[in-house]
Amino acid sequence: MLNRIRPALGRVLTPIGGAVARTGVSPNAITVIGTVGVSAGALGLFPRGEFFWGTMVITAFVLFDMLDGAVARVTGKISKFGAFLDSTMDRVADAAIFAGLMIGLYRDGREVLAGVALYCLVAGVVVSYARARAEGLGYTCNVGIAERAERLIVALVAAGFDGLGVPYILALALWALAALSTVTVGQRFATVYAQAKADPAPQPASEPAPGRPSEPARPKAERRP
Repeated sequence: MLNRIRPALGRVLTPIGGAVARTGVSPNAITVIGTVGVSAGALGLFPRGEFFWGTMVITAFVLFDMLDGAVARVTGKISKFGAFLDSTMDRVADAAIFAGLMIGLYRDGREVLAGVALYCLVAGVVVSYARARAEGLGYTCNVGIAERAERLIVALVAAGFDGLGVPYILALALWALAALSTVTVGQRFATVYAQAKADPAPQPASEPAPGRPSEPARPKAERRP
């Protein structure tokens, strides 16, 4: 859903990326630093119940991580490895956020909600893997009501308000995320299934008649008339 604002966001980030590029920091270094910062905030603060400050640290590093694409465009260092690294590090950051939430909720005595956070973690991995696998097979799969950006915004905003003492907001957000992630998985399965059904059926290879070995084809000059 938030893909619609990416062009406008890119126009805002490009000047900032140009300033960061002049420091000599590479896009891949930004990706790694952003992921390490998000993971440290999530796994260092969320398990201790520091949901507000954990959200602040994570948000700062998520915003920093968004600059890797802008720096890559400004410096011309766009590469397939950079795209691979960025996608892989995104999965690490997502896992750290929901794992930290799960541990913090469990230690706080909210075991059921901790289980919901675990479900959101697994569902998020399936959502991302479904798209990656589909695109690896040549299908398009950029559909879904709850993609990564939406999941992060909902989870972090709710965690931050929970840390400020607002009741029920984190529970509502995680249950909603669990439902929306499940719907997104279904949307991606349906999209790929429709494309797979529309593919022409592969033609079976011809087989020699039973009991008769196939004879290798001869060059035209050697074939008998």
